[in-house]
Amino acid sequence: MSNYRVVAVMPAFKSNDHVLGVLSRIPEIVEKIIVVDDNCPNSTGELVQRESKDSRVEVLFNDQNLGVGGASIVGFKAALKTEPDIVVKIDSDGQMDPEDIPRLVAPIVEGKADYAKGNRFNSLDDLQEMPRSRILGNAILSLMSKFSTGYWSITDPTNGFVAISSCALRKLRLEKIRRRWFFESDLLFRLSIIRAVVADVPIRAKYANERSNLKIRKVIFEFVHRHNVNFLKRIFYVYYLREWSVVSFELPAGIVSFFGGIAIGINYWIASSSGQAATVGQVMLSVLPIILGFQLLLSVLSLDVANEPRTVIYSSGKK
Repeated sequence: MSNYRVVAVMPAFKSNDHVLGVLSRIPEIVEKIIVVDDNCPNSTGELVQRESKDSRVEVLFNDQNLGVGGASIVGFKAALKTEPDIVVKIDSDGQMDPEDIPRLVAPIVEGKADYAKGNRFNSLDDLQEMPRSRILGNAILSLMSKFSTGYWSITDPTNGFVAISSCALRKLRLEKIRRRWFFESDLLFRLSIIRAVVADVPIRAKYANERSNLKIRKVIFEFVHRHNVNFLKRIFYVYYLREWSVVSFELPAGIVSFFGGIAIGINYWIASSSGQAATVGQVMLSVLPIILGFQLLLSVLSLDVANEPRTVIYSSGKK
């Protein structure tokens, strides 16, 4: 791992109580730390400049608040200029343990992944420390993310403790990624488009007196909308624009059969409510397309799960 140049990016916003503690615990394998003050009203960046004695630390200041995603992208672009092999993104609020960084970058170093992210749902014991509302919210978001990204083996999609190879990071179109709370989920979607391999790394989230700015009830409708849009984009890109496969034919056939059968059944049900009883043939005419369509859609789902990227394609070239 010593042959790899690791750079850490840390967006900072209203984290004066925790940022210095987080910086002090970042391990030596990280050669450079880029703190991005996202126009913080508490002057977190100035605090770091004044109090941190770590020579690895560089502070950038945004002229306006860009959100966690926007600040991360600013940091990513600055990190790429230093010619890293791996870029790590860690928050400044103390909920991520810097000592987990070696384990986080390990799948990339070992050539098993292009992108690694933390997963707080690996242990039932750890889940007991997580607020119930977060468990429910993240479970719902995880399911939506599986559909929109195609990473069916990945959970905890909003986890912001991530590591990415510089090759994969350069391949991404950073200007296209959502800037605020949907950042991590949209990043996964963009990774799926370039067929990057993603690995989950079990970590423990720390919950003390930190307060998250993310309120599930305020963003859930935006997340649902964005996931739906990304799902449609992914299906088009992967199964129609890039190449055609069995899914390209089974998906429209399944949709037409399933919903066509439902429409026929509703039509006969309306007719029967007026006194005209449906015949056995009419019932079968509606039931069979529904069954066929359902089977085709299940087949599409199975093929999509099997199509999750498995081969690392953006290797750093290190041995």
